[in-house]
Amino acid sequence: MANPIDRRVKTLLTSYTVLVVVALLLGAVVGPAASNALFETEERGTVAVVTIEGPITGPSADDVTRELRAVRRNGTVDAVVLRIDSGGGSVAASEAQYRAVKRLAREKPVVTSVRGIAASGAYYTALPSDEIYATPGGLIGSVGVRALIPQPDGVPEPVTTGPDKVGGLTDDDIRAQVETLKRSFVDTVYAERGDRLTLTRPELTNAKVYSGTGAVENGLADAVGDLETAIASAADAAGLSSYSVDYRSTTPDLLSLLRGAETNGSAAGSLARATLFTTPGIDRPRYLMLWGDLDAEAREVRTDGAT
Repeated sequence: MANPIDRRVKTLLTSYTVLVVVALLLGAVVGPAASNALFETEERGTVAVVTIEGPITGPSADDVTRELRAVRRNGTVDAVVLRIDSGGGSVAASEAQYRAVKRLAREKPVVTSVRGIAASGAYYTALPSDEIYATPGGLIGSVGVRALIPQPDGVPEPVTTGPDKVGGLTDDDIRAQVETLKRSFVDTVYAERGDRLTLTRPELTNAKVYSGTGAVENGLADAVGDLETAIASAADAAGLSSYSVDYRSTTPDLLSLLRGAETNGSAAGSLARATLFTTPGIDRPRYLMLWGDLDAEAREVRTDGAT
């Protein structure tokens, strides 16, 4: 006759065996699902969409460069899409934005989506992007520079210690500077997109604006596509199979736009002229990478030397 204690031990061992088998079966079913969920969480990333729109001025460029610096330093942002809708602006502000995008592109994938227009300084801003997408009806191009020469407006003739003290630069100096800026702009286009361009250098320096489809054909843009296409491309470049989108705006407030019109000039603002109260030193020429109509009363120097 079996010992009651032995029977109890056998019963307990049998129960433990059943529990172990059940646990193994549950692990086989639940384990892969939990592992997949964990894997997907680890692979999930972020694509930041930074909107750049309106005239490019000193204050607006400060906002853009600040935002681009933030996404560059943000370890949770894996790729960036620039959503551009701008006709350009001042040369100095456009160069600041270009440098900010250039630094960003060295560390993370950058793709541009042309929302409506990317001309002049706005196109210059987009040049370091890995890819540029445009809608068929978008406008891209206007590679060139303008300069507006300050003109006296009822200001008494001053007494100076040198012939160039009033203006600081002669008309010839300004034309030479415009030519230098034009060459820098064109050289940058070729440096960033030379292997994709079908335009000759004279064709590029004509500063024509092309439709989105035309820009793709001549190499100023890479493909026809909307914002979603650009986001998907940026995510793919970053190796993301799952991602969220972080939308960021750099649109300046009204006060910033007014300050920009006063200091840099814009399509909506007139050239600030010298007065006894507003010009403590010299009235500087305005160098613009701007597409569109400017102040008709101001003298204008184009890259072909016409006034």
